Amino acid sequence: MTDVAAGPGAVRIPTLADIEVARDALRGVSIYTPMEESRWLSGTAGGPVLIKAENLQRTGSFKIRGAYLRMSRLSPAEKRAGVVAASAGNHAQGVALAAQMLGIHATVYMPEGAPIPKEKATRGYGAEVRFHGHSVDEALVAAKQFAHETGAVLIHPFDHFDIVAGQGTCGLEILEQCPEVKTVIASAGGGGFLAGIATAVKGLRPDVRVVGVQAEGAAAYPASLEQGVPVPLGKMSTMADGIAVGCPGEVPFAAIQQYVDQIVTVSEESLSRALLMLLERAKLVVEPAGAAAVAAMLDDPTAFETPAVVVLSGGNVDPLLLMRVIRHGMAAAGRYLVFRARIPDVPGGLAQLLNEIAGVSANVLDVVHERTSASLHLDEVEVQLQVETRGVEHADRVLAHLRACGYAIAQ
Repeated sequence: MTDVAAGPGAVRIPTLADIEVARDALRGVSIYTPMEESRWLSGTAGGPVLIKAENLQRTGSFKIRGAYLRMSRLSPAEKRAGVVAASAGNHAQGVALAAQMLGIHATVYMPEGAPIPKEKATRGYGAEVRFHGHSVDEALVAAKQFAHETGAVLIHPFDHFDIVAGQGTCGLEILEQCPEVKTVIASAGGGGFLAGIATAVKGLRPDVRVVGVQAEGAAAYPASLEQGVPVPLGKMSTMADGIAVGCPGEVPFAAIQQYVDQIVTVSEESLSRALLMLLERAKLVVEPAGAAAVAAMLDDPTAFETPAVVVLSGGNVDPLLLMRVIRHGMAAAGRYLVFRARIPDVPGGLAQLLNEIAGVSANVLDVVHERTSASLHLDEVEVQLQVETRGVEHADRVLAHLRACGYAIAQ
C-alpha cells in the first residue's frame, strides 16, 4: 500500500499489489466482464475504440467488486453487527448481494426518489431499505448515524481502501483484454471506480492515459483537484444519479491526484445522446452515469489516442427515466424537430401542411392548434408540431422545404 503525504494524517491508497490480491479474493464473485470493439465509435475516433461492459457485471454495475472485498475482510464480530450503506442504487445492490453471499444483515439508506428498479433489486437481495434525504450525501449522513447508534459497519460507497482496491480489478481486466490500449476513459462520482482503475493501469502501464468523466451538474473533481483538497459542491443537478456525488472521498481523491491524467465533464444532452447511441448501435442498455465515458468520446473524438477503452460503469436504469432520456437524446441528436407554423384557417389547411411534411419523409408525432392569439389574423391558425427526422441535416431540409412553400416557420 501507498501513503500519500507524510505524517499521521497520511491517506492510505492501494497499490498494484493490493489490487492483485483483491482479484484473488473476488474470483468466483465478480464477473470477468466482456470487452468488444465498437465500430461506430472507432469510426468516429479514427482508430480502435473498445467498450468494457461493466453494465453486464453482477447487480448491473462494478459495485460488487469493492463491496464484496470490503465486507469479506470484516471480523466475525463486525459481521454479526451487520452493515449499513448509503446509495442511489448501484452500491446498494452491491452491498446487498455481498451481504447475502457472506451471511451479513444489511441496511441500506437510499435518497428519496431513487430509481424504483434499484430499490426493488436491493430488497430482492435481502437488504433492508430506508429512505432519507434527496441525495447520496444526505443518505450517507443517516447511514453514519445508524452505524454510530447500532454498531453496524458503514460500507462507504467509494471512500475506503478496500473499495478502491476492489474496483481496481476492472483495470487489470482492461489491460489483459486490450494490451495495446493507449487511453482508458471511465466515469467518476465519488471516485472509487476511477481511482481503482487508474491505480491498476498506471501500475502496469504508466504510459497509458487515464481520463475521468463527470456530469457537468455534479462535477466536484475539477475544483477539488485545482485546490488540492476535496471540495464539496454547493448544489447538484444531473440525471446521472450514479455519479451524483457532492464531494470526492479522501482515498480516491489521493489516488486520482497521483494517477489520473485528466478530468472532463459532459452535459445532460451528451449523456442522453450517448445512452441513445449505445442502445441503437451497441445494443447495450446503460444508465446515464454508465454512458458518461462514451459521452466524452462523442463530444471530442480526436482528443483520445487510440486504441481507447471506454468503460460502461452501470446499466441499472429506471424504464421511465430511460424513456425520457431516449426522447431527450433524440432531441439532442436532431431527431426530434419542434416548430410552429401559420396556416390558413380553411378546410384542408392542416392537411396540406402535413402532406408537405410527408413529402420530405418526416414523421409527425404531435400537433397542437393555437387559434386565440392577438398576433394571428382572423383567417389564420398557428400549429405547433413535433416531427421525427433522421438527424440535423434532415431537420434543416424539412424547415427549408416548408419555408419554400410559403409557410411562416418559427422555432
